[in-house]
Amino acid sequence: MSVPVFTYPEVGGTRLHRLPAGYHHLHHSTRIGHGPDTLRRAGAAVVEWRMHRALGVGVRSPAERAEPGVPGSLAVGVGPVSVSAPCRVVWADDEPHRIGFAYGTLPGHPECGEESFVVELDGSGQVWFTVTAFSHPASWYTRLAGPLVPVAQRLYARGCGAVLRRLAKEPERPPRFARTAAHR
Repeated sequence: MSVPVFTYPEVGGTRLHRLPAGYHHLHHSTRIGHGPDTLRRAGAAVVEWRMHRALGVGVRSPAERAEPGVPGSLAVGVGPVSVSAPCRVVWADDEPHRIGFAYGTLPGHPECGEESFVVELDGSGQVWFTVTAFSHPASWYTRLAGPLVPVAQRLYARGCGAVLRRLAKEPERPPRFARTAAHR
């Protein structure tokens, strides 16, 4: 079985913070809270796809965590009016002061490019969530939507920040195996 290739050549561009020319660029940061516990809870919500799901995005992935090489498909909409967006995780960080990942678009995604979701603890103890992306339309309907797509992407980034702020305040979830064992 062949592995689908990314639909853009600048794979990893969001990690380097040198976004390539010829794309719409997005960089949106939201203050999430304060301290290492907030970083850990918010980071887990990001890499376990919980932030996306809490926004109402359907996530299909064979892995519970976003790790390099993991494929996925994001779906927005309801029933027959749903848009599927195939993607693959390009990179992931799980460091003491930085947790997050980026996915790149695969054939069939309505956009072409890369998007990262990163939670960081700064030197003053503040926790920040940042969405960084570069993209351009890859389907007839995103080309038709024109300037509305970047507006929708900014609204999505703001929504991610708001949802993540809430999720970072929730108590930590026990590991999946602990929950399974407790229910026996």
